[in-house]
Amino acid sequence: MPAQPKVKAPSKGVDPRQFTAADVAAIAERLERNEYPNLFDCLEDWRLLQAVAFYSPKLVAPYAHLLEWGEMDED
Repeated sequence: MPAQPKVKAPSKGVDPRQFTAADVAAIAERLERNEYPNLFDCLEDWRLLQAVAFYSPKLVAPYAHLLEWGEMDED
């Protein structure tokens, strides 16, 4: 399977109130693909999406499923 092009995420340190719909879509796509080299990169994108949701919930609404915690199976 050919590699998908990498989606450019907003730069670190950008105020989450300044994110655009395209920025949020890029973060969501990266989270959906889940092709991170390590857990910390994934967590960074997840926290960015959380921050944007705090200031601009309408931008994140289509991707709310990425922020929800599912029930954990303890068995």
